[in-house]
Amino acid sequence: MEQVRSSLRGLDPASPAFAERFGAFLAEEGLLDRAAVERARRAATLSGDRFDAVLTKLGILSEPALAAGLSRFLGLPLHVPGEGAPERLLPDALPARFVTENRVLPVRLEGGVLTLAVVDPFDRMPLESVGLVVEEPVRVEIIAPADFERLAAQLYADRSAAGAAGTGLEADHSDTDLQRLRDSASEAPVIRLLDQIIAGGVEAGASDIYIEPTTASLRVRYRVDGVLRVVEEAPARLSAAVASRVKILARLDIAERRLPQDGRIKIPVRGHEVDFRVATIPTIDGEAVTMRVLDRSRVTLDFASLGFERGQIETLTQLAAQPNGIILVTGPTGSGKTTTLYTMLRQVNRPTAKIFTVEDPIEYQLSGISQVQTQEGIGLDFPAILRSILRHHPDMIMIGEIRDEETARIAVQASLTGHLVFSTLHTNSAAETITRLIDMGIEHFLLGSTVRGIVAQRLVRRLCPACAAPHPDAPVLAAHLPDRVPALRGAGAPDLRRPVGCEACQGSGYAGQLSIAELMPVDSRLRDAVLRRASGTEIEALARAGGVRSLYEDGIVKAWQGLTAVEEVLRVTSGIEAPPA
Repeated sequence: MEQVRSSLRGLDPASPAFAERFGAFLAEEGLLDRAAVERARRAATLSGDRFDAVLTKLGILSEPALAAGLSRFLGLPLHVPGEGAPERLLPDALPARFVTENRVLPVRLEGGVLTLAVVDPFDRMPLESVGLVVEEPVRVEIIAPADFERLAAQLYADRSAAGAAGTGLEADHSDTDLQRLRDSASEAPVIRLLDQIIAGGVEAGASDIYIEPTTASLRVRYRVDGVLRVVEEAPARLSAAVASRVKILARLDIAERRLPQDGRIKIPVRGHEVDFRVATIPTIDGEAVTMRVLDRSRVTLDFASLGFERGQIETLTQLAAQPNGIILVTGPTGSGKTTTLYTMLRQVNRPTAKIFTVEDPIEYQLSGISQVQTQEGIGLDFPAILRSILRHHPDMIMIGEIRDEETARIAVQASLTGHLVFSTLHTNSAAETITRLIDMGIEHFLLGSTVRGIVAQRLVRRLCPACAAPHPDAPVLAAHLPDRVPALRGAGAPDLRRPVGCEACQGSGYAGQLSIAELMPVDSRLRDAVLRRASGTEIEALARAGGVRSLYEDGIVKAWQGLTAVEEVLRVTSGIEAPPA
């Protein structure tokens, strides 16, 4: 892998600097004239696409010529397929789905060195994954996309067909049906419709886009600030074409309509690049599609911007400064856990610290941190990656999620051997996290020695600053809330407000989200309680006695400050805990 690292060192294919350097190289080599280079650079700037991708999209350079140019520019060999039949290598370690989805083809195994032919040499994630699961050193060559597709079809098409026949299940489509799907997915109305859906979701600040077929129509919904809204309905006849268009963009198998599939799309939207995690699932009315929007331009990795208060930030900073141990962030899907962990990592990231993350999938790329994505298809799961990472002697490790006893046990052992471990867990409260880990099979004495702090969090909607109005019941609330929430005593004059709705917030009364958190450092009293196997209820009572706010209390404090509404806090916390009497 050092061959690739040295070739790509200092090169970001999405940066203007890369466009300038590679464009100048193409002109000097006589592959393009200066005018064509400048035209491609302007198009890349306007569209947000990578410069090398724009060259082929505009027809300025053919895909084989681009592959040859990148080969010479990066100093990596160009793979030219031979005339003989290719041989399938390492089928158990590198299955067909991994190869075709990542466009990484094993072409030679000679002298104890595995040679991979790759379409995109800048996509290092699959290369790092291969390096973790094969025992041989890895060498990289660049291959033109058409050559890759032809070789991959020769190597894997027959086996896929045989596998389908061996199941005794016949596919519910024909070659004619598949061609019709491809054609309909490439029609201008379908492309425009999907472009409008995606652009509308990004502009609305949606975290998820749902494309749902029904008997009567194709329904589109956005999840904005945690709440679903219907935005569009299209004719039901477009359902298959739109789903196929999404699958083509995500490099999924449009022929497979019986099983769920997962993929990823990276496309420019309104001038900047946005990532989408794509999941499809068959329903009675057709394939439903969910697109998770990962817009880096909207994410601010700053505790204050996320909604944490000064005292909470100080506590989080102290936790992240620990030399070892485990720090956990808990909550349901969509509660901001990963963003909080990324913010912690950004705070501790420095040249003198070696940090690894293990994620499924990687949501945002962090400069200076080694991020590894799981690849279940080749056995690269959380435990396998963690065992490999520990051999690299990191200072800190982030585990995307603790899902089972094996992952939890490796995290505990890593913290005991001097590493600081960050991770997430699905529990309702901070105190429940301890009992959940014990239920997983982790001994109580190990938890007492390793867990440094637990953050339970949720997201509430921020009041729109343009239209929020004083709450009609503000005098009554101001009189009674301090009796229920001790943190309000001496907190200053209340600014209790309610949502109204205006053009700026599209009538919702809210704009954006902020965190409410139960932040529980594990001090000596709590550690002793864990060691003597105290119940979750007792641990929670000790935390409250030590000044730890509940989610409800932290939410009410933020409502008192005019950041959100009391009704919004109750909506988010009512299923978790009862407000104080």
